[in-house]
Amino acid sequence: MKRKLHEIAHSRAGDKGDITNVSLFPYRPEHYALLREQVTAAAVKAHFGDMVRGEVLRYEVPSIQGLNFVLHGTRSGGVSSAPDLDAHGKSLSFGLLEMEIEIPGGEG
Repeated sequence: MKRKLHEIAHSRAGDKGDITNVSLFPYRPEHYALLREQVTAAAVKAHFGDMVRGEVLRYEVPSIQGLNFVLHGTRSGGVSSAPDLDAHGKSLSFGLLEMEIEIPGGEG
């Protein structure tokens, strides 16, 4: 069953220049493996499409069951000089939580 990430995880984010850092943490420890398996750098890049023009890197932080994504090319010239609508880290963290993954048996 497909479920949105916000149903099983929460996120924190920050940005500097045109790089955004988004971290993802499961609410329940047993969902960490699902996140590791399905929320890949490629999947995150595809989910954001044109909003992320550069590379997406993923770092695993197993000691706190977290995934950290570094999104390059999220703001043209950085937050304060970009003329487009708000794509601050906080907005992108909420956007990531809209991504869908497959959860076996519909557990949540």
